[in-house]
Amino acid sequence: MSRGVPQGRPRTSRAWAGLGARHLVLGITAAIMLFPIVLTVSTALKTPGDVKVNPFGLFTSFSTANIESAWTTGAFSSYVLNSFLLSVPSTALVVVLSTLGGYAFARLPFPGRDLAFYLVVVGLLVPFFTYMIPLYFQLRGMGLLDSLVGTNLVLASTGLSFGTFFMRAFYSDLPTELEQAARMDGASEWQIFLRVMLPLTTSAVGALAVFTFLQNWNNFLVPLLYIPSGEYRPLTTGLYLFLGGRSVDIGPLAAGTLITILPVLVLFVTMQRQVTQGFLSGAVKG
Repeated sequence: MSRGVPQGRPRTSRAWAGLGARHLVLGITAAIMLFPIVLTVSTALKTPGDVKVNPFGLFTSFSTANIESAWTTGAFSSYVLNSFLLSVPSTALVVVLSTLGGYAFARLPFPGRDLAFYLVVVGLLVPFFTYMIPLYFQLRGMGLLDSLVGTNLVLASTGLSFGTFFMRAFYSDLPTELEQAARMDGASEWQIFLRVMLPLTTSAVGALAVFTFLQNWNNFLVPLLYIPSGEYRPLTTGLYLFLGGRSVDIGPLAAGTLITILPVLVLFVTMQRQVTQGFLSGAVKG
């Protein structure tokens, strides 16, 4: 016993030292990553004069003038509505089609199922830049260019491959005894899907919805290309044009950035548990 005590103390000290070093590195990394966000919030909430005199000072004054300027002069009030009109329908389309497609590829045997799934997965490997110009002329020929319908379809198409692949992993892991028991009770395929399988994948559906919404909300290139008139300009392109169309005013620009990130930040904080459970479950299921 006397030999064991001296041997244990150095190990405990080294363990605490290693733990402290790791926490120090993580703390420094977190501070570096959070500083731009804190600086943006501070700049947006300072008076315009204070921004010009001391742009890097944190919370040296308080004023909503920059936010009011961005909301009215910069037309961010309409940009917020346009962002929701582009993000919500496209996200709903991705979630519905990916859930149906993932279930079909995982649970329904039909000829050419594996080949069709591999063709869907190819969409993950093809960059959007390779077909964005032909897609522009295709939408123009169909009369869908510069419209909410056409832009929502493009946004949805960019997330369907991942969404189908993601949902298929969840449905493939569910036990077959569940659907067999439902069939023995006389349930149809739609009833099995809606009443048995879908309730078991709510965490995956929630994670996919949040991930897709964040991706579409922050999408800059698609609205810029396929809404050339700017009638339905979202926050991302509006922020870019707000910067390029005037002399750079740091205060309203920071306020516009804050308006852009605030809705997605609230959504992520609200749905954090569903997102974590969904992606962790997918990682465990492989």
